[in-house]
Amino acid sequence: MAKQMIPAWVGGTLTPVEKLEVHEKGLKHKAVSVFLLQHDRILIQQRALEKYHTPGLWANTCCTHPLWGETDADCAQRRLQEELGIQGVALTYRDTITYRADVGNGLIEHEVVAIFTGVARDDLAFTPNPHEVMATRWISLADLAADMNRAPQNYTPWLHIYLRDHAAKILGDPR
Repeated sequence: MAKQMIPAWVGGTLTPVEKLEVHEKGLKHKAVSVFLLQHDRILIQQRALEKYHTPGLWANTCCTHPLWGETDADCAQRRLQEELGIQGVALTYRDTITYRADVGNGLIEHEVVAIFTGVARDDLAFTPNPHEVMATRWISLADLAADMNRAPQNYTPWLHIYLRDHAAKILGDPR
């Protein structure tokens, strides 16, 4: 399997760097996160146990790193398809957020994240990729916040950061 090269800043220049190396060195790199909304609910996913960091933790709908030369918008659509089998949902760019978080096993996420939201139809059908996602659920923001307070260890560091520091930017009017 070919190594995945993602855009990272090395010496102040955006450069293709192998994904695992980026996380081992804590290099600042590009990322994309998607939040699908349906009425007052957010689709969240539990990361597959085979993921190399944060396995089994709950996260936003999907997230990834753009491939070298890939636009953020194309990346967001690609990842919805790869992780959840979702196609045809229009996504809206919301903001760009930078954060740094320890994700365990000596790995660091230091991301410059393009955030996208989409409004899902009530009849949205999807098929999670079991190599990426072990479970999904629709949950209200209030219930999600309560559960994250009750059991913070069940959620990814970036979901904590997104909802604690950027919820209004991300989840304001989704249109």
